Amino acid sequence: MALEILKKLIQYPTITPLEHGIYEYIHTLLPSFDVLHSTQGGVKNIMLYHIPKGYDIKQSWQTLPHFCFAGHIDVVPPGGGAIIPKDIDAAKDLQQDKGTWQYHPFIPTIHDGYIYGRGTQDMKGGIACFLRALQIFLTNNNPPIILSVLLTSDEEGDGIYGTRYMLDILKQHNMLPTYAIVAEPTSNNIAGDTIKVGRRGSINGIIRIEGKQGHVAYPEKCSNPVELLGAKLGQLAGIYLDSGDAVFSESKLVITDIRGGIEAVNVTPNDLKIMFNVRNSTMTTPQSVRSYIDSILAGLPYTLELTQSSKSFVTEDTTLISLLQDAVYRQLQIKPSLSTSGGTSDARFFSEYGVKVVELGVCNDRIHAIDERVSLRDIEQLQHIFLTFLESLCNTNTL
Repeated sequence: MALEILKKLIQYPTITPLEHGIYEYIHTLLPSFDVLHSTQGGVKNIMLYHIPKGYDIKQSWQTLPHFCFAGHIDVVPPGGGAIIPKDIDAAKDLQQDKGTWQYHPFIPTIHDGYIYGRGTQDMKGGIACFLRALQIFLTNNNPPIILSVLLTSDEEGDGIYGTRYMLDILKQHNMLPTYAIVAEPTSNNIAGDTIKVGRRGSINGIIRIEGKQGHVAYPEKCSNPVELLGAKLGQLAGIYLDSGDAVFSESKLVITDIRGGIEAVNVTPNDLKIMFNVRNSTMTTPQSVRSYIDSILAGLPYTLELTQSSKSFVTEDTTLISLLQDAVYRQLQIKPSLSTSGGTSDARFFSEYGVKVVELGVCNDRIHAIDERVSLRDIEQLQHIFLTFLESLCNTNTL
């Protein structure tokens, strides 16, 4: 059962970027899979892959479609004063060191229809479900398709040497997947009700308006950057930079910090610093953000720094999305909504490498929270959704 796998996964205190031997356990669940390891910058990654019986290994990478389940085994610290065990063995005896958690975050505990523990939602629950689905599926099937699992220990960290690094290695060896599902917690009320078919990008910006510091009693001798900005602030703060579409919400310029001056009531600021973020759709780019700000601040003494920490993307592959929607419907009798909401995920890296990728997982109401938990119903249903999807995927003639 996926629940038993999840219980084991929770016990590994895999705070980013620690792996604590969890990959070795995961490989025991899929012993027929070959292994590709990668360690860089203190980050451990693994790819388990299965070549169907009777197929030449080298030729398979060139001729067969390749489907990948992906995710991250690292979790954020538990918080709440809970003690983090040094390894999986130490995690068995820490119930009294749970801090403000109802149950210790690294001791899986079932109560009232939920299993509690750090990572139950984000995202060891999803991983447990696709591992169990693969176990069941390959017991009686030998489909003409490469199946793989790609896991990293750095999704909650910088993401430099995790999935992105691993995909680069796969590209060099001509082993990139054709399709992928990242089992991030995407759902709202029940596992399967929301499929992420893309993600907004993230553009960070810093505006610096230069002035001249001076005494407030002699404003004619000063150049107050706050006054220079003046009413123009209303043309920046909270402005929608595009109108959105059927997939993406509007790209909004959100100011996150404004500061200037020396905290004295009789001295004008020498400069003003404005920080902002835009969670952007595919209709807004760093270039269009710069053009807009330039048009608003034209004539002012200012500088603008822009960095894009992640790019927006949308997957429009009808085969992948339709098969997954159908799998959800067959299990839950509901049609899942398609969404691009939320923050960033490693799905963006798959998209950058040309992989057709979507995300589907358990509910996300307690991700990164104290008393993180997932319902037992969600785990059971998501396992069946993934299994149904695999059966449909490997029987379709459109790959």
